[in-house]
Amino acid sequence: MTRPIKSLLGVDDGPFAPDHRGDVDLVGVVYVGARLDGVVLSKVRRDGRNATEKVARLVEESRFDPKVVLMQGIALGGFNVVDIHALSERLDRPVLVVSRRAPNMKRIKRALYEHVPGGARKWRLIEKAGPMEPVGGLHVQRAGISLPATRRLLEESAVYGKIPEPLRVAHLLAGAVTEGQSRGGA
Repeated sequence: MTRPIKSLLGVDDGPFAPDHRGDVDLVGVVYVGARLDGVVLSKVRRDGRNATEKVARLVEESRFDPKVVLMQGIALGGFNVVDIHALSERLDRPVLVVSRRAPNMKRIKRALYEHVPGGARKWRLIEKAGPMEPVGGLHVQRAGISLPATRRLLEESAVYGKIPEPLRVAHLLAGAVTEGQSRGGA
């Protein structure tokens, strides 16, 4: 049997109103095995360009040493797209984007080009990340991790459903940090 990955960082953004401009709350949850080991906080600019830097700094400036970074979607704070390959290289660890459903890439591309400053650059980052791959009832984009290792990580880290526990809890905490209470499950 292979050894489970010991330490995971799940990152999610807080909810925001459609007309919100400015910063959006960012919550990182660190799990070691089945134990919640820590929480890190930051902010990203709504539809900005700083998500890759902010997630990197969550890892680099914390006292925790997660071995894998998990994100619920490739963009934080609306369309602040993370360059998962640059992030993986900078941190020297895998980065995994997890989604319940395959996104509608035509709609995303149209929204980026028609409504978001720097949309073409952000679309290139999404394309660079590669296509979403179905794994264990979820869809993933990955950097620095093989498909078999991804499958194993998802199986080992999902406790209540299919979403890895660090992402499920990050989602709940991001809602609570922003609105005073969480809205429900991830």
